Amino acid sequence: MLIGRVIGEAIASHKHESYEGLAVLLVQPLELDGSARGVPLVAVDAVGAGAGQLVLVAPEGYCAMTAVNRMQTPIDTAILGIVDHVDLRLDLLAK
Repeated sequence: MLIGRVIGEAIASHKHESYEGLAVLLVQPLELDGSARGVPLVAVDAVGAGAGQLVLVAPEGYCAMTAVNRMQTPIDTAILGIVDHVDLRLDLLAK
């Protein structure tokens, strides 16, 4: 699971019928210090996230499909939660 920030949305005038009712967002994965980690991901939104919000992302197909209850839909990545607060304990990372 990754932490990321919603940076946009993907709008399609035509899409596969299995995607009906699903929002597709662009998410920038983040390092623990808040800096960008790699390239942005396209993720199905299972929780109603919005632009600028911190989110929990499942970057693995089976977990993503299960999260949105669409087992026959080709989904690689899904947003599973909206992050309210991150409490990073640096002293625990050093152990």
